[in-house]
Amino acid sequence: MKRSYEWFEKRRKTKGLDIAYEQISKAVETVALLHQATKKYSEGNITEANQNIEKLFKTEEEVDKLRTFVFKELSKGVALIADYREDLLHLVKRLDTIADLVKDSARCLKILMEDSQLPKEFFDNTVIMTSALVQCAHTLKASIEMISTNPDEAIKRAAKVDEIEHEVDKNYLVTKSTFVKYGKQTNCGSMIIFNDLIEFIEQAADLCADTAEYVVVLSSRE
Repeated sequence: MKRSYEWFEKRRKTKGLDIAYEQISKAVETVALLHQATKKYSEGNITEANQNIEKLFKTEEEVDKLRTFVFKELSKGVALIADYREDLLHLVKRLDTIADLVKDSARCLKILMEDSQLPKEFFDNTVIMTSALVQCAHTLKASIEMISTNPDEAIKRAAKVDEIEHEVDKNYLVTKSTFVKYGKQTNCGSMIIFNDLIEFIEQAADLCADTAEYVVVLSSRE
């Protein structure tokens, strides 16, 4: 009976992680789409920028559905160790919030695309930020994928996420510094929305680093 119980517990863990893998894949996709949208807009390609934003919105909805599904899966039965379940739920919640923050960034970009006279340097810097965010999200994804197969490597990758997040912070401060440079010649409303845009990107990177901490906890329990 004990062996059967352990098998069921392991199966539940694996299924929960499988859904988390799918969720992080979708979350990473939203980050990549945001990067492409900012890049295309910086290059003056409004049409493709809008297309990427619309794809991003649809992908973020899929992340929401996966969160609901994993919550239901992890609530079934009592076989899964309570602490493990809680940590996995925290992981899933954070993946969903990362996608939410990326969606909020995309909304800001979409507004600015409609009627923005902001300097090109603003968006060139934003492309650098989203590029670093893509690296951060991809590294987090690799870390999560190794929780069961290679816990030690998962922990190493989790530490790398934190390093990349610091790069996003640096780029964020560089972008902020341009506000002083262009403050007198830019529309206040557009500046506020642009500030929200980079704030959401920076928060998404922070949350990637925060999520990586749960990867360490889950990997340590394998």
